[in-house]
Amino acid sequence: MRKLQVDILGLSTSPHTNGAYALILYELEGKRKLPIIIGGFEAQAIALKLENIKPPRPFTHDLFKNIADVFHLHVNEIIIDELHNETFYAKVVCEVNGEVHEIDARPSDAIAIAVRFNAPLFVTEEIMDEAGIKEEQKEEGEEEPEAMQPEEIPSVALRPAVKLEELQSALNDAISNENYEEAARLRDEITRLKSSS
Repeated sequence: MRKLQVDILGLSTSPHTNGAYALILYELEGKRKLPIIIGGFEAQAIALKLENIKPPRPFTHDLFKNIADVFHLHVNEIIIDELHNETFYAKVVCEVNGEVHEIDARPSDAIAIAVRFNAPLFVTEEIMDEAGIKEEQKEEGEEEPEAMQPEEIPSVALRPAVKLEELQSALNDAISNENYEEAARLRDEITRLKSSS
């Protein structure tokens, strides 16, 4: 299992996500981005730490950090290592008294913990290949294609190859416009289409 180191590019929201946020990770040695949809509480926990804002009372992730410090538990790294049915899975790799343990976690919680420990974030190459979004560089002088609105994306009436091509084009547009929530939705639709064909 090859690991790719990633970092947090940012968090974004949209009125269409019902209070959810897109957490955008990016490859440190590559051009791909990985959007992960997370809940509002976890997004707030990550954002507060990234902005160095200390809440008046500790959040759950701060409590974990305080307990870990008391018992000399160190978080070595976070690995997002599985993707099943559009759900990401992560592991918190901890060390205590020289023993290393991998603890199952939601990526949002794992990342909220990682930012508190300054622990590195990793994604497996398989996950990045399957769910990562690569920004395509346009040639000099090439015009931006007109963005396709989600409701304009053709439905099942199209042959799968044509639909896949149009979805890929819409995905590239969403990335160009930094609309990562839409990009994540399109990526998932492309994955579903590929797996059903």
